Amino acid sequence: MERRFVLQEVQRIDGTYLDIVIEGERIVELAEAGTAQGEIIPCQGMYISSGWIDMHVHAFSKFDPYGDLADEIGYKQGVTTIVDAGSCGADHFDEFVVQMNQAKTNVLAFLNISQIGLSRKDELSNLLWINREKAKLTILENPDLIVGLKARISQSVVCENGIAPLLLAKEMARENELKLMVHIGSGPPNIEEIIVNLDTNDILTHFLNGKENNLFNHNGKPLQVLTDAVKRGVHLDVGHGGASFSFEIAEYAKCEGIHFNTISSDIYKTNRLNGPVFSLAKVMSKFLAIGYSLEEVINGVTKQPADWLKKPELGRIQVGDIAHLTLFSVENHLVDLEDSHGKTRIGTQEIVAKGVVIHGEYYSCEVRTKASH
Repeated sequence: MERRFVLQEVQRIDGTYLDIVIEGERIVELAEAGTAQGEIIPCQGMYISSGWIDMHVHAFSKFDPYGDLADEIGYKQGVTTIVDAGSCGADHFDEFVVQMNQAKTNVLAFLNISQIGLSRKDELSNLLWINREKAKLTILENPDLIVGLKARISQSVVCENGIAPLLLAKEMARENELKLMVHIGSGPPNIEEIIVNLDTNDILTHFLNGKENNLFNHNGKPLQVLTDAVKRGVHLDVGHGGASFSFEIAEYAKCEGIHFNTISSDIYKTNRLNGPVFSLAKVMSKFLAIGYSLEEVINGVTKQPADWLKKPELGRIQVGDIAHLTLFSVENHLVDLEDSHGKTRIGTQEIVAKGVVIHGEYYSCEVRTKASH
Protein backbone atom coordinates (compact mmCIF):
# COMPACT_ATOMS: atom_id res chain seq x y z
CA MET A 1 0.00 0.00 0.00
CA GLU A 2 1.34 3.41 -0.97
CA ARG A 3 2.21 5.87 1.78
CA ARG A 4 -0.31 8.68 2.26
CA PHE A 5 0.65 11.77 4.22
CA VAL A 6 -0.57 15.30 4.77
CA LEU A 7 1.41 18.53 4.82
CA GLN A 8 -0.89 20.18 7.31
CA GLU A 9 -1.77 23.88 7.41
CA VAL A 10 0.88 25.12 4.99
CA GLN A 11 0.78 28.70 3.75
CA ARG A 12 0.90 29.77 0.13
CA ILE A 13 2.71 32.95 -0.87
CA ASP A 14 -0.67 34.68 -1.25
CA GLY A 15 -1.38 34.11 2.46
CA THR A 16 -3.95 31.33 2.09
CA TYR A 17 -3.63 28.11 4.09
CA LEU A 18 -4.32 24.55 2.98
CA ASP A 19 -3.54 20.88 3.53
CA ILE A 20 -1.69 19.04 0.77
CA VAL A 21 -2.27 15.30 0.59
CA ILE A 22 0.36 13.10 -1.08
CA GLU A 23 -0.12 9.45 -1.90
CA GLY A 24 2.59 7.47 -3.61
CA GLU A 25 4.41 9.94 -5.83
CA ARG A 26 1.52 12.29 -6.48
CA ILE A 27 -0.49 15.14 -5.03
CA VAL A 28 -3.96 13.67 -4.61
CA GLU A 29 -5.83 16.42 -2.74
CA LEU A 30 -5.65 20.12 -1.90
CA ALA A 31 -7.91 20.47 1.12
CA GLU A 32 -9.10 23.12 3.52
CA ALA A 33 -6.48 23.68 6.21
CA GLY A 34 -6.75 21.23 9.09
CA THR A 35 -9.27 18.91 7.44
CA ALA A 36 -7.31 16.31 5.44
CA GLN A 37 -6.93 12.74 6.65
CA GLY A 38 -3.72 10.73 6.69
CA GLU A 39 -0.32 10.63 8.35
CA ILE A 40 0.19 14.21 9.52
CA ILE A 41 3.39 16.16 8.98
CA PRO A 42 2.85 19.34 11.03
CA CYS A 43 3.81 22.42 9.03
CA GLN A 44 2.21 25.24 10.97
CA GLY A 45 4.04 28.50 10.28
CA MET A 46 5.73 27.19 7.13
CA TYR A 47 5.33 28.42 3.59
CA ILE A 48 4.87 26.00 0.70
CA SER A 49 5.89 26.43 -2.93
CA SER A 50 6.49 24.12 -5.81
CA GLY A 51 9.96 22.65 -5.46
CA TRP A 52 12.80 25.12 -5.82
CA ILE A 53 14.82 24.85 -9.03
CA ASP A 54 18.43 26.03 -9.10
CA MET A 55 19.24 26.72 -12.76
CA HIS A 56 23.01 27.03 -12.27
CA VAL A 57 24.99 24.64 -10.06
CA HIS A 58 28.10 22.48 -10.33
CA ALA A 59 27.30 18.96 -9.17
CA PHE A 60 30.12 16.77 -10.56
CA SER A 61 32.21 16.06 -7.47
CA LYS A 62 35.23 14.80 -9.42
CA PHE A 63 36.16 18.30 -10.59
CA ASP A 64 37.90 20.77 -8.29
CA PRO A 65 37.23 23.55 -7.47
CA TYR A 66 33.95 23.65 -9.43
CA GLY A 67 32.26 20.55 -8.09
CA ASP A 68 30.03 19.17 -5.34
CA LEU A 69 27.63 16.33 -4.53
CA ALA A 70 24.16 16.78 -6.01
CA ASP A 71 22.29 16.17 -2.75
CA GLU A 72 24.50 18.53 -0.73
CA ILE A 73 23.39 21.41 -2.97
CA GLY A 74 19.99 19.88 -3.72
CA TYR A 75 17.36 18.46 -1.41
CA LYS A 76 19.40 19.05 1.77
CA GLN A 77 19.14 22.78 1.00
CA GLY A 78 15.48 22.75 0.01
CA VAL A 79 16.15 22.47 -3.73
CA THR A 80 14.24 19.70 -5.49
CA THR A 81 15.70 20.17 -8.98
CA ILE A 82 19.22 21.26 -9.87
CA VAL A 83 20.49 22.09 -13.33
CA ASP A 84 24.20 21.47 -13.69
CA ALA A 85 25.66 24.34 -15.70
CA GLY A 86 28.14 22.61 -17.96
CA SER A 87 30.44 20.90 -15.47
CA CYS A 88 30.97 18.14 -18.01
CA GLY A 89 31.55 17.94 -21.71
CA ALA A 90 31.30 14.81 -23.78
CA ASP A 91 34.44 13.21 -22.32
CA HIS A 92 33.07 12.91 -18.78
CA PHE A 93 29.31 12.91 -19.29
CA ASP A 94 28.88 9.17 -18.77
CA GLU A 95 30.57 9.53 -15.36
CA PHE A 96 28.29 12.45 -14.58
CA VAL A 97 25.22 10.33 -15.38
CA VAL A 98 26.40 7.59 -13.00
CA GLN A 99 26.79 10.13 -10.17
CA MET A 100 23.43 11.76 -10.84
CA ASN A 101 21.61 8.43 -10.88
CA GLN A 102 22.68 7.99 -7.25
CA ALA A 103 21.11 11.29 -6.14
CA LYS A 104 17.72 11.83 -4.54
CA THR A 105 17.59 15.34 -6.03
CA ASN A 106 16.20 15.75 -9.55
CA VAL A 107 19.04 16.59 -11.94
CA LEU A 108 19.12 18.19 -15.38
CA ALA A 109 22.19 19.51 -17.18
CA PHE A 110 23.73 21.81 -19.73
CA LEU A 111 26.42 20.09 -21.77
CA ASN A 112 29.69 22.01 -21.93
CA ILE A 113 30.63 22.64 -25.56
CA SER A 114 34.22 21.79 -24.64
CA GLN A 115 34.58 18.04 -24.50
CA ILE A 116 36.88 18.32 -21.47
CA GLY A 117 34.38 20.40 -19.46
CA LEU A 118 35.63 21.92 -16.21
CA SER A 119 38.49 19.48 -15.84
CA ARG A 120 40.53 22.66 -16.30
CA LYS A 121 39.62 26.35 -16.07
CA ASP A 122 40.55 27.26 -19.66
CA GLU A 123 38.41 24.66 -21.39
CA LEU A 124 37.83 26.89 -24.45
CA SER A 125 41.43 27.97 -24.94
CA ASN A 126 41.92 25.25 -27.57
CA LEU A 127 39.26 25.04 -30.29
CA LEU A 128 40.21 21.42 -30.91
CA TRP A 129 38.47 20.60 -27.62
CA ILE A 130 35.14 21.56 -29.23
CA ASN A 131 34.19 18.24 -30.80
CA ARG A 132 30.82 18.67 -32.46
CA GLU A 133 30.27 15.02 -33.28
CA LYS A 134 31.03 13.82 -29.75
CA ALA A 135 28.70 16.51 -28.40
CA LYS A 136 25.90 15.49 -30.77
CA LEU A 137 26.23 11.82 -29.79
CA THR A 138 26.13 12.73 -26.07
CA ILE A 139 22.99 14.82 -26.63
CA LEU A 140 21.30 11.97 -28.54
CA GLU A 141 22.16 9.52 -25.75
CA ASN A 142 20.77 11.77 -22.98
CA PRO A 143 17.61 13.47 -24.31
CA ASP A 144 15.87 13.58 -20.91
CA LEU A 145 18.88 15.00 -19.07
CA ILE A 146 20.49 17.60 -21.33
CA VAL A 147 18.49 20.84 -21.55
CA GLY A 148 20.98 23.02 -23.43
CA LEU A 149 24.61 23.83 -24.19
CA LYS A 150 26.99 25.83 -21.96
CA ALA A 151 29.76 28.15 -23.11
CA ARG A 152 31.92 30.14 -20.69
CA ILE A 153 32.94 33.23 -22.63
CA SER A 154 35.38 35.15 -20.43
CA GLN A 155 39.06 35.88 -20.83
CA SER A 156 40.46 33.22 -18.49
CA VAL A 157 38.44 30.54 -20.30
CA VAL A 158 38.77 31.46 -23.98
CA CYS A 159 42.24 33.05 -23.71
CA GLU A 160 43.20 34.20 -27.24
CA ASN A 161 40.12 32.76 -28.95
CA GLY A 162 37.77 35.72 -28.41
CA ILE A 163 34.21 34.98 -29.45
CA ALA A 164 35.14 32.09 -31.76
CA PRO A 165 33.94 29.49 -29.20
CA LEU A 166 30.64 31.36 -28.86
CA LEU A 167 30.06 31.33 -32.61
CA LEU A 168 30.76 27.60 -32.67
CA ALA A 169 28.40 27.14 -29.71
CA LYS A 170 25.62 28.90 -31.64
CA GLU A 171 26.11 26.58 -34.60
CA MET A 172 26.05 23.53 -32.31
CA ALA A 173 22.90 24.76 -30.59
CA ARG A 174 21.12 25.20 -33.93
CA GLU A 175 22.27 21.76 -35.14
CA ASN A 176 20.92 20.09 -32.02
CA GLU A 177 17.80 22.26 -31.54
CA LEU A 178 18.97 23.45 -28.12
CA LYS A 179 19.45 26.79 -26.40
CA LEU A 180 22.65 28.21 -24.95
CA MET A 181 23.64 29.24 -21.47
CA VAL A 182 26.48 31.77 -21.79
CA HIS A 183 28.71 32.71 -18.87
CA ILE A 184 30.11 36.25 -18.90
CA GLY A 185 32.95 37.75 -16.88
CA SER A 186 36.22 39.57 -17.39
CA GLY A 187 37.15 40.60 -20.93
CA PRO A 188 38.27 40.35 -23.57
CA PRO A 189 36.07 39.52 -25.37
CA ASN A 190 34.12 42.70 -24.81
CA ILE A 191 30.64 42.27 -23.39
CA GLU A 192 29.03 43.97 -26.44
CA GLU A 193 30.51 41.33 -28.76
CA ILE A 194 29.01 38.57 -26.67
CA ILE A 195 25.48 39.80 -26.01
CA VAL A 196 24.59 40.51 -29.63
CA ASN A 197 25.04 36.80 -30.35
CA LEU A 198 22.41 35.66 -27.85
CA ASP A 199 18.96 34.84 -29.19
CA THR A 200 15.49 34.51 -27.66
CA ASN A 201 15.53 32.10 -24.69
CA ASP A 202 19.30 31.80 -24.67
CA ILE A 203 20.44 32.27 -21.05
CA LEU A 204 22.81 35.03 -20.00
CA THR A 205 24.19 33.94 -16.64
CA HIS A 206 26.14 36.14 -14.18
CA PHE A 207 24.29 39.18 -15.56
CA LEU A 208 24.66 41.01 -12.21
CA ASN A 209 28.42 40.64 -11.92
CA GLY A 210 30.43 43.69 -10.88
CA LYS A 211 33.52 43.14 -12.99
CA GLU A 212 34.90 45.83 -15.28
CA ASN A 213 33.30 44.14 -18.28
CA ASN A 214 29.76 44.28 -16.85
CA LEU A 215 26.41 45.30 -18.36
CA PHE A 216 25.95 48.70 -16.70
CA ASN A 217 27.82 51.95 -17.16
CA HIS A 218 29.39 54.01 -14.37
CA ASN A 219 26.13 55.92 -13.90
CA GLY A 220 24.23 52.71 -13.24
CA LYS A 221 22.45 52.68 -16.60
CA PRO A 222 22.14 49.46 -18.61
CA LEU A 223 24.18 49.18 -21.77
CA GLN A 224 22.13 49.32 -24.96
CA VAL A 225 23.08 45.73 -25.77
CA LEU A 226 21.43 44.64 -22.52
CA THR A 227 18.17 46.49 -23.11
CA ASP A 228 18.12 45.16 -26.68
CA ALA A 229 18.69 41.61 -25.38
CA VAL A 230 15.81 41.94 -22.93
CA LYS A 231 13.53 43.10 -25.76
CA ARG A 232 14.34 40.06 -27.89
CA GLY A 233 13.72 37.67 -24.99
CA VAL A 234 17.19 36.72 -23.77
CA HIS A 235 16.78 35.01 -20.39
CA LEU A 236 18.59 36.72 -17.48
CA ASP A 237 19.99 34.35 -14.86
CA VAL A 238 21.70 35.45 -11.65
CA GLY A 239 24.39 32.75 -11.26
CA HIS A 240 25.75 34.26 -8.02
CA GLY A 241 28.90 32.18 -7.54
CA GLY A 242 32.12 33.20 -5.85
CA ALA A 243 32.84 36.08 -8.22
CA SER A 244 29.70 37.00 -10.15
CA PHE A 245 27.15 38.89 -8.02
CA SER A 246 27.33 42.55 -7.04
CA PHE A 247 24.79 44.23 -4.76
CA GLU A 248 25.49 47.54 -6.50
CA ILE A 249 24.81 46.13 -9.96
CA ALA A 250 21.71 44.28 -8.69
CA GLU A 251 20.40 47.56 -7.27
CA TYR A 252 21.09 49.34 -10.57
CA ALA A 253 19.18 46.60 -12.40
CA LYS A 254 16.20 46.84 -10.06
CA CYS A 255 16.12 50.63 -10.34
CA GLU A 256 16.18 50.40 -14.14
CA GLY A 257 13.52 47.69 -14.35
CA ILE A 258 15.95 45.03 -15.58
CA HIS A 259 14.36 42.04 -13.86
CA PHE A 260 15.98 38.64 -13.38
CA ASN A 261 14.22 35.69 -15.00
CA THR A 262 15.80 33.13 -12.69
CA ILE A 263 17.66 33.32 -9.39
CA SER A 264 20.43 30.72 -9.31
CA SER A 265 23.36 30.10 -7.02
CA ASP A 266 26.32 28.84 -9.12
CA ILE A 267 27.03 26.79 -6.01
CA TYR A 268 29.84 24.30 -5.54
CA LYS A 269 31.60 22.92 -2.47
CA THR A 270 33.95 25.85 -1.77
CA ASN A 271 31.34 28.62 -1.93
CA ARG A 272 28.80 26.41 -0.16
CA LEU A 273 31.03 25.87 2.85
CA ASN A 274 32.89 29.19 2.92
CA GLY A 275 30.47 31.56 1.21
CA PRO A 276 29.52 33.95 -0.09
CA VAL A 277 26.85 31.65 -1.60
CA PHE A 278 26.16 29.11 1.19
CA SER A 279 22.78 28.07 -0.29
CA LEU A 280 20.12 29.03 -2.80
CA ALA A 281 17.99 30.25 0.14
CA LYS A 282 20.77 32.65 1.17
CA VAL A 283 20.95 34.01 -2.39
CA MET A 284 17.16 34.43 -2.41
CA SER A 285 17.37 36.37 0.88
CA LYS A 286 19.70 38.87 -0.82
CA PHE A 287 16.95 39.76 -3.28
CA LEU A 288 14.51 40.33 -0.43
CA ALA A 289 17.12 42.66 1.09
CA ILE A 290 17.29 44.83 -2.04
CA GLY A 291 13.53 45.19 -2.24
CA TYR A 292 12.05 42.38 -4.31
CA SER A 293 8.82 40.85 -3.01
CA LEU A 294 8.66 37.30 -1.70
CA GLU A 295 6.44 36.38 -4.66
CA GLU A 296 9.00 37.70 -7.17
CA VAL A 297 11.80 35.81 -5.44
CA ILE A 298 9.90 32.52 -5.25
CA ASN A 299 8.81 32.80 -8.89
CA GLY A 300 12.50 33.16 -9.76
CA VAL A 301 13.19 29.66 -8.41
CA THR A 302 9.90 27.95 -9.33
CA LYS A 303 7.59 29.06 -12.14
CA GLN A 304 10.14 30.94 -14.25
CA PRO A 305 12.78 28.20 -14.43
CA ALA A 306 10.04 25.59 -14.92
CA ASP A 307 8.70 27.59 -17.87
CA TRP A 308 12.16 27.85 -19.46
CA LEU A 309 12.67 24.12 -19.00
CA LYS A 310 9.26 23.48 -20.62
CA LYS A 311 8.32 21.52 -17.52
CA PRO A 312 5.40 23.59 -16.14
CA GLU A 313 4.50 20.84 -13.68
CA LEU A 314 7.70 21.67 -11.76
CA GLY A 315 6.44 25.21 -11.19
CA ARG A 316 2.96 24.61 -9.80
CA ILE A 317 1.03 22.80 -7.07
CA GLN A 318 -1.72 20.79 -8.72
CA VAL A 319 -3.64 17.58 -8.05
CA GLY A 320 -2.37 14.76 -10.23
CA ASP A 321 1.19 16.06 -10.53
CA ILE A 322 4.20 14.23 -9.12
CA ALA A 323 4.91 15.92 -5.79
CA HIS A 324 7.93 18.22 -5.90
CA LEU A 325 7.52 20.77 -3.12
CA THR A 326 9.60 22.99 -0.84
CA LEU A 327 8.68 24.00 2.70
CA PHE A 328 10.35 27.11 4.06
CA SER A 329 10.05 29.93 6.58
CA VAL A 330 10.70 33.65 6.30
CA GLU A 331 12.33 34.64 9.54
CA ASN A 332 12.32 38.23 10.73
CA HIS A 333 15.74 39.04 12.10
CA LEU A 334 18.87 40.88 11.03
CA VAL A 335 21.07 38.89 8.69
CA ASP A 336 24.49 39.77 7.25
CA LEU A 337 24.56 39.26 3.49
CA GLU A 338 27.71 39.45 1.38
CA ASP A 339 28.09 39.66 -2.39
CA SER A 340 30.90 38.20 -4.48
CA HIS A 341 33.00 41.36 -4.12
CA GLY A 342 33.04 41.54 -0.32
CA LYS A 343 30.31 44.19 -0.13
CA THR A 344 27.60 43.68 2.46
CA ARG A 345 23.99 44.49 3.17
CA ILE A 346 22.01 43.92 6.37
CA GLY A 347 18.76 42.13 5.59
CA THR A 348 15.75 42.08 7.87
CA GLN A 349 14.36 38.76 6.63
CA GLU A 350 15.94 35.38 5.93
CA ILE A 351 14.47 32.56 3.86
CA VAL A 352 15.19 29.22 5.55
CA ALA A 353 14.50 25.85 3.93
CA LYS A 354 12.60 23.47 6.22
CA GLY A 355 11.81 20.44 4.08
CA VAL A 356 11.17 19.06 0.62
CA VAL A 357 9.03 16.50 -1.11
CA ILE A 358 10.67 14.81 -4.10
CA HIS A 359 8.82 12.11 -6.05
CA GLY A 360 6.40 11.91 -3.14
CA GLU A 361 9.11 11.35 -0.49
CA TYR A 362 9.41 13.86 2.37
CA TYR A 363 12.82 14.97 3.67
CA SER A 364 13.45 17.42 6.48
CA CYS A 365 16.14 20.02 5.88
CA GLU A 366 17.38 23.18 7.47
CA VAL A 367 20.51 25.08 6.45
CA ARG A 368 21.80 27.94 8.56
CA THR A 369 25.04 29.87 8.48
CA LYS A 370 26.92 31.99 10.97
CA ALA A 371 25.72 35.07 9.07
CA SER A 372 22.41 35.22 11.00
CA HIS A 373 22.05 37.32 14.15
